[in-house]
Amino acid sequence: MSREPVPIGRRVAYLRVRRRLSQQSFADRLGKSKSWVDKVERGVRSLERVSTIREIAAVLRVDPAALLGRDVQPAGAAERREGVARIRAALSAYPMAYGRPADRDVMSPDRLAREVRHAWMTYQHARYPRLVELLPTLVTEVHRAHALDPEAGRAAVVEAYRVTAALLVKLGERSLAWLAADRAMSAAADDRVMLACAAVQLGQVLRASAQAGAVMLAAASQIAPGTPEEMSLRGSLLVQAALIAARAGDDRVVGGLLDEAAELAVQVGDEHDHHRTAFGPTAVELARVTAAVEMGDGPQGVARHELAIGRDGWRWLPIEHRAAHLIDAARAYLQTDDAINAARVLLRAEHIAPAEIHHRPAARDVVAQAARDPAAPATITQLAINLGVL
Repeated sequence: MSREPVPIGRRVAYLRVRRRLSQQSFADRLGKSKSWVDKVERGVRSLERVSTIREIAAVLRVDPAALLGRDVQPAGAAERREGVARIRAALSAYPMAYGRPADRDVMSPDRLAREVRHAWMTYQHARYPRLVELLPTLVTEVHRAHALDPEAGRAAVVEAYRVTAALLVKLGERSLAWLAADRAMSAAADDRVMLACAAVQLGQVLRASAQAGAVMLAAASQIAPGTPEEMSLRGSLLVQAALIAARAGDDRVVGGLLDEAAELAVQVGDEHDHHRTAFGPTAVELARVTAAVEMGDGPQGVARHELAIGRDGWRWLPIEHRAAHLIDAARAYLQTDDAINAARVLLRAEHIAPAEIHHRPAARDVVAQAARDPAAPATITQLAINLGVL
């Protein structure tokens, strides 16, 4: 995706309007003519002198770096880096380090399960900065418990690694996410249900790998579609396989897999969250939107999106799931050159789940793309500037 900056003239115009200054009053404060301001904003006249840029930034009450669109650090970027470093350290610890006698008791399986449930709830409410704080301790406790008793609380171990992988994908840390997902697969051992749970996150991590589709299908084949829980897992794995195929542009495979998932979803119904999958008819419809976008079919993505969000099941999905979908919907609108609706759904995502926009690199890229469109409304330009992506 192109990251060409918005022309400085457009930035000046936007920030001037935001400050509620007319071209004339802005020109008066700068000691310039209204014609000079108009030419700068239209890009007819370039701004090359650093002193002039500083004067403009002072009148607009912004940092010159924000005006230039460079050297702007996203809010909380340093904290995220530090948090990810702590998660990396926790994931990188070798199990034998926890096999020695400890100064305190290992967290009980029940306590671990409660802590893991809390982590998942934090993730599904899109409270990513808080989860970054929680995971280093949780992963360490999971390591200690697993090293001293591999069987006790094994499900909590798998779930802890799953939620860690899910968060790291959001933060754009795919190499580290792969490590967490791989740890989940290893901890699941030969338990087919836990392996399927871990494979769902592995599919998210390996979305760009065509070979990963075979892994998803192999895991799905191990789950007999009997109970709603089993159907949710099998269906979720089929969805992951379909999205991997969509990346590869194989529309025939995509359609078949999503149709099969839809049949399972009808039996499961909406309003459930078996194995933290949120699988159901609405989730499958949202996956069809994502698949269409991945294959570059914006019109189909838009049409399916507008139908899907009108379903009763939409409001039952986790906040994270809805916000992530709105970002995919924005991509669909941008593929149809509809920057206004792209901005609308992005602002809606930022309203319901601010961290999905502020802390997810992929989402920030979509905001930047929308804001660069000449038809973009001022609201999305303001968001992009606040995020430091323009």
